[in-house]
Amino acid sequence: MRQFIQKIRRFGRAEDGNATVEFAILFPFFVFMFCAAVELGMVTFRHSMLERGLDLAVRNVRLTTAADYQHDDIKQMACDFAGILPNCMTQLHLEMQPLDMRNFTAPSRTARCSDITQVANPLKQFSNGQQNQMMVLRACFVFKPVFPLTGLGRHLDWDGNGHAWMIATSAFVQEPL
Repeated sequence: MRQFIQKIRRFGRAEDGNATVEFAILFPFFVFMFCAAVELGMVTFRHSMLERGLDLAVRNVRLTTAADYQHDDIKQMACDFAGILPNCMTQLHLEMQPLDMRNFTAPSRTARCSDITQVANPLKQFSNGQQNQMMVLRACFVFKPVFPLTGLGRHLDWDGNGHAWMIATSAFVQEPL
């Protein structure tokens, strides 16, 4: 019994492996923080590119009044201007809705991540007193997170297929010719 107690005391006084214990305790925390930082950077970068692509596409629609843009044209422009969104044409969904400024009803706060098309151009025959039609354009980009179960990845909005999504909104009125 005396030898057993001496071995336990010797083990308690020994400092061998101190760094290994600290490493084993702190390493998972640092890995978790690294993964969360990478995920936050990717989500922020993708969202800013989505906003940029949608803003530039809407700017083209507003400035080129003679062009007759359709849903697929606007989607292609947004993807071209966004640049780095993976599989943009299949993963980007647009929702275009007219907005009546005289009888205002706010668009719904929940976005559907599926294509909903409306005619992008208002009527070309304008008469005195007829107002331009305002369109609200909402883009939903569906993506697969880099680290889905760490940090920010757990707090994203998810669909049933294991994909998260982000939303950008813009509005435009196409001026008459």
